[in-house]
Amino acid sequence: MKILGVETSCDETAAAVVEDGVTILSNVVASQVDIHARYGGVVPEVASRQHLLSINPVIGRAMLDAGTSWDDISAIAVTYGPGLAGSLLVGLCTAKALAWAHRLPLVGVNHLEGHIYANWLDGDVPPFPSVCLIVSGGHSDIILMRGHGDYVRLGRTRDDAAGEAFDKVARILDVGYPGGPAIEKASASATNAEGYPLPRAWLKGSYDFSFSGIKTAVLRLNSGIDDPKPTADIAASFQQAVVDVLAAKTVEVAAEYRAKRIIIAGGVAANKLLRRTVAERSEIPVSFPPLALCTDNAAMIASCGYFRYDRGETAGLSLDVEPNLKLGQK
Repeated sequence: MKILGVETSCDETAAAVVEDGVTILSNVVASQVDIHARYGGVVPEVASRQHLLSINPVIGRAMLDAGTSWDDISAIAVTYGPGLAGSLLVGLCTAKALAWAHRLPLVGVNHLEGHIYANWLDGDVPPFPSVCLIVSGGHSDIILMRGHGDYVRLGRTRDDAAGEAFDKVARILDVGYPGGPAIEKASASATNAEGYPLPRAWLKGSYDFSFSGIKTAVLRLNSGIDDPKPTADIAASFQQAVVDVLAAKTVEVAAEYRAKRIIIAGGVAANKLLRRTVAERSEIPVSFPPLALCTDNAAMIASCGYFRYDRGETAGLSLDVEPNLKLGQK
């Protein structure tokens, strides 16, 4: 069964063809990183207009790379939330038009759920129950996944998401954009990776996160004109503090709910320190997507769409975008 996936939730225009939910036949991504880098973050209106320019060529390339015709496609899976409303609309309207024109079923996919399914595309299918840590520019959630489509959200960010904090601290330190890779690169040259005791918001009695305080602490630390601090050491201390909290809470949840696997997903899942720290602290196996599938892509949407379609979960052409869509909310 071949599923065409379409993803436009933020600033990546992506399309992919995935077979049986686990085999990537094509995966095309048109990045807008260079366009938004001058602003230090994504400009929603610019992102939407760029999606309009890229969407048809990207889908055409994905079909060509997969060597498939429309007769080979079983369904179209598309992200309908969460994300930027204008960006989501471009992908959803395109997917609905194609579904109508080719008489194909339409499957709506939650972007966060898609990130989880990036872990189904590396040949090692996770068992249930699994604890999922979703860490990206807009989200930091801990999800208990009891089966396909069966989610309970156990923790969330109360303010800045981890990826958002990385972007903002990267701007404070002037090390580049996107913030995650920039902070990681800057940290690599640190002489004292734990030189500054930045705060950890543990929020005892909760599996929630809070990263706004550490962002403010970095701003104050970096503002000493008369006593300048090494940028690399600040970046490394910040990265260590964020990873400590993410890893500790995820491992604690996995133990409490007797999970068989920890799944890390989202753009921040590419961070090497996070991968290493969770793996070292966990007593159960830990899954990470391949680096190319950590950031937004359509292969993960097609994979998730396959399992939804296999359960008979399709959407009508009246499906609308939901920018604040939640996953497994209690």
